[in-house]
Amino acid sequence: MPSHIVDLTASDRDLLDQLQESTFRFFSERSNPENGLVPDNSRDGAASSIAATGMGLACLVVGAERGYIGRAEAAERVRTTLRFFHDSEQSGAPDATGYRGFYYHFLGMETGRRAMECELSTIDTTFLLAGGLLAAQYFDRSDPVETDLRTLADTLNRRADWPWATNEGTGVSHGWTPEEGFLKARWQGYNESLLLYVLALGSPTFPIGPEHYDFWLETYRWKTLYGTDLLWGGPLFVHQFSHAWIDFRGIQDAYMRDRGIDYFENSRRATRVQQAYAVRNTRGRRGYGEHGWGITASDGPGPARHTVDGEAIDFYHYRARSVPWGPDDGTLAPWSVATSLPFAPEIVLPTLHHLHENVPHCEGDYGFLASFNPTFPNGSTPWVSSDYYGIDQGPVVLMIENHRNELLWRLMRSCDVVLQGLRQCGFTGGWLGEAG
Repeated sequence: MPSHIVDLTASDRDLLDQLQESTFRFFSERSNPENGLVPDNSRDGAASSIAATGMGLACLVVGAERGYIGRAEAAERVRTTLRFFHDSEQSGAPDATGYRGFYYHFLGMETGRRAMECELSTIDTTFLLAGGLLAAQYFDRSDPVETDLRTLADTLNRRADWPWATNEGTGVSHGWTPEEGFLKARWQGYNESLLLYVLALGSPTFPIGPEHYDFWLETYRWKTLYGTDLLWGGPLFVHQFSHAWIDFRGIQDAYMRDRGIDYFENSRRATRVQQAYAVRNTRGRRGYGEHGWGITASDGPGPARHTVDGEAIDFYHYRARSVPWGPDDGTLAPWSVATSLPFAPEIVLPTLHHLHENVPHCEGDYGFLASFNPTFPNGSTPWVSSDYYGIDQGPVVLMIENHRNELLWRLMRSCDVVLQGLRQCGFTGGWLGEAG
């Protein structure tokens, strides 16, 4: 298997140690100890995000491995979280926690019930289930807590009714509400739902067929950007989230076999394209360059419209910003740089050092704040988000760990659901050919 790791200097190790541990504290300090729910963001009164909660489960694994938290305490926290979802109401009621094995995107931090009339989310449930499956691989001892959490993780995964989530069509629906039924959008095009299809096709109880994955592949867009051929996805996070859980080095589905690369190499190319876009900086955004990149879904300074350097620019609040066709209002997300570490450490590490040394206002108690924008008119200092988001924080912890010792990748290579799902999606080669 090709190695992605470059030698780390003492300065690199110190920086990653500090960043990983401080980011982990978002989950250890901000989660509700009574039910394990993790807030969507750091603002007072924020609802829980089930995606952030799933990432939090994986971060507890990293925390136990790194010694940020004792193994027994981490296992108990995982069990508390999984027990909550196991016992919570699954029904069509508008204030339930979930339905048909899926869960609402946002839940009340205290009540654990649906918040903000949000949708039952298939992708966010995916990250929740993945967190449970990962924890079940790590906490493998025979003591009662670890045994119980493995049973709970398996039960939750088995409850997800993936055929129902297709709404009698091809491709998995984005979600469902009790008021309106299924959302019209289905998961297609290259994005973070690669993991969703792996779990859906690998389900031991309610799998969907390969035709759904084929439907997804048919909507891919292969592009050439700055002389680089790649499977396009504009926001950087779409090239990262599934990779936090699964090692895609050396394994290929039909689409990637035809193009002679794998998804890991594609994410490496996407990372380099991000830097190339920032260096060219044809839009004239301030702060862009070799060490000024990281455009993704993130918090932002809007909504507002200002004229900057003679150009009227629309600034957005939380928005999926995209390379190279936009939207791009000058907002940079340092966490998305850190999450690219396994793919392109040769450009990520210098950028992280630059941010740490020259843009100190983008860091706080829990590592990198969500984003900053040097283009937005904000007086003498750049606009900086005051918040942290759980789905930003989680991938930083997980991808630093994968870069340093491949922990999550190694664990998930032994997960039967992942193995079955990858094979049903048509993946072959590499470590998958050697797995049981």
